[in-house]
Amino acid sequence: MMLGTNDNNPQQPQQEPQKEPKSELVEKIQELGQTNVPDLGQSNVHCMTIVGQIEGHMQLPPQNKTTKYEHIIPQLVAIEQNPKIEGLLLVLNTVGGDVEAGLAISEMVASMSKPTVTLVLGGGHSIGVPIAVASKYSYIAETATMTIHPVRLTGLVIGVPQTFEYLDKMQDRVINFVTKHSSITEEKFKELMFQKEI
Repeated sequence: MMLGTNDNNPQQPQQEPQKEPKSELVEKIQELGQTNVPDLGQSNVHCMTIVGQIEGHMQLPPQNKTTKYEHIIPQLVAIEQNPKIEGLLLVLNTVGGDVEAGLAISEMVASMSKPTVTLVLGGGHSIGVPIAVASKYSYIAETATMTIHPVRLTGLVIGVPQTFEYLDKMQDRVINFVTKHSSITEEKFKELMFQKEI
């Protein structure tokens, strides 16, 4: 007689324990805020959302709704390399955020060989403006808004010429990108940027 067996019940082959109902897709949505790049059977157009504040090199507080650029950029690369994906729909509702991260996302979208469309719902403020114009076609909902303002810094700022020069160069990068990828002139963009009244 073997220990641990019951003679009345012949030993059944052990079944694999069933996986928790939380699927891999749900985990991806929770972790990255994005679904997988769809299979051809589902759709040949990938929809990506940029919502809340665009998080760059500094981690924002957990109560802030954020889109992390380190999640977005690899997905853009995967979409570009996936032959099953024929186009990208980028849905924006952002208050802006990190300038360098926003410009990095904008450059990636602008450099894609596949058709790209941006739809601004709610808002595409601040650094969201370059992302909005980075695609081949850009649309804004009738109820949406876009705020243009000079580049700003938060926290301790040392008032030296180098700090001003840094901000000025970063401002030039934003202006150059927007004017290159849209039909607005640099003069008109600056006029809107420095306008005091609404």
